[in-house]
Amino acid sequence: MTAIAFLIGVLVLVIGLAVSIALHEIGHLLPAKLFGVRVGQYMIGFGPTLWSRRIGETEYGFKLLPLGGFISMSGMYPPAPDGDAQPTRRSRLFATMIQDARDANAETMIAGTDRVFYKLPVWKRIVIMLGGPVMNLILAFVLSAIAVSAIGVTQGTTTVASVSQCVIPASDNRTDCASTDPVAPAAAAGILPGDVIVSVDDTPVSTFDEMAAIIQRSPGQALPVVIERDGAQQTVTITPATSNRAVTDATGRPVLDAAGSPEYQTVGFAGLSPQSALVPQPIWYGPEATIQQVGQVAQIMTQLPVRVYDTAVDLFTGQPRDPNGPLSVVGAGRLAGEFAAVDAPILARVQAIVSLLASLNIALFVFNLIPLLPLDGGHVVVALWDGLKRWFARVRGKVARPVDATKLVPVTFVVVILLVGMGGILFLADVFNPIQLF
Repeated sequence: MTAIAFLIGVLVLVIGLAVSIALHEIGHLLPAKLFGVRVGQYMIGFGPTLWSRRIGETEYGFKLLPLGGFISMSGMYPPAPDGDAQPTRRSRLFATMIQDARDANAETMIAGTDRVFYKLPVWKRIVIMLGGPVMNLILAFVLSAIAVSAIGVTQGTTTVASVSQCVIPASDNRTDCASTDPVAPAAAAGILPGDVIVSVDDTPVSTFDEMAAIIQRSPGQALPVVIERDGAQQTVTITPATSNRAVTDATGRPVLDAAGSPEYQTVGFAGLSPQSALVPQPIWYGPEATIQQVGQVAQIMTQLPVRVYDTAVDLFTGQPRDPNGPLSVVGAGRLAGEFAAVDAPILARVQAIVSLLASLNIALFVFNLIPLLPLDGGHVVVALWDGLKRWFARVRGKVARPVDATKLVPVTFVVVILLVGMGGILFLADVFNPIQLF
């Protein structure tokens, strides 16, 4: 049953990623057609074509390798300028690559020279190229809203799941009570599993965190606690014990002192554990979380080569990987399978997979904005440079030729090789040294 759930999680991730890629390309396709550019192909995947159908002037289809997608627009680049110098022996390889790109570009301009991409105003070209990433961002907003507002976030509720019978010092490496351990305050007050905490110290509480905050800041103080049991309310008194708790940072990691030892703080302890439940959040929580995650992913992208190198080191040394590090499609599928197979309510598993798909769309949004060809951000940079070049020429009373982006094909080739190399490292790491979340 666990294996079936794992496979279902992987399948849902693959389908969700395919839909994300399809919508990304639609984000390019719609404005391109709106602005009159001839679009010859709309394809999901790369390699040999598995299925296709022509509707009007555009061929729609699926290819063998579902690792991306593309649309083929007429005249992505201007025609080759006349009188180009013949390549020398040293530059022959790059010159051949440039000429191949020009030949492929020329084949797209079968509808004449009017419905071509490179002749569009700069702002229209930018809209077309940003349409794909923006579609991923919109999808991330929608998926995040579904995950946190329609389904909810797992939180501790005010319903008691268990009650500790004693107070064990945080510095003791044990879980069983000893005869010398004092009775836990909640147990001494007679609180039982299944009780619902209504208020603490005359303050109504609706979440476990609200209740815990009051208890933790009140060690040694007698607190009136209203509980609901079997439909009736009653008041008990809890005097939180003084306990030392390890200090953690925003990521949950322990804070160390100058000597390298964990720091502790004195807090109140009652000995209550809550029942968890999916609690729907306000509708704006999803967009807020998406925007925050965009910044986090952007920071990861700026450090991508270093993080991939660290992943390679972890792969060969066998060290645990950073759970916040980059991963391949295989790693994402593995996580989806683990989320689906974990021992948790079905709705909680669905929430985890939807959140993962939202994160993948955020990664697609940020990744495609990298200002390097062949990514969308690279085409935006080319359009901006073309516009700046034409503006500068007009100021000087001249007419500028369109920017010939085919000359950047050698740089594009290097970028592709680097991306393939980093992708290969992440693929191997996700197979032989996957991220461990459970």
